[in-house]
Amino acid sequence: MGDSTDLEKTGTFNVSELRMGNTCPDCEGRGQLHIDSENINEKFEVEKQTVITQCPRCRGTGQLPTS
Repeated sequence: MGDSTDLEKTGTFNVSELRMGNTCPDCEGRGQLHIDSENINEKFEVEKQTVITQCPRCRGTGQLPTS
């Protein structure tokens, strides 16, 4: 184990490849955005919710390519 064909077959990866690039400033490297929102329902009650979505800037990786 050690050549590239073994890595492709087993699905393992090199950890150093994960941190190539710069941390995305929008999601702070998490790869997802947490958006808090408040709505008022028909009974005039405030409903709070958190929407979690993939970061559009880094496409969920948490890293931006180096330029």
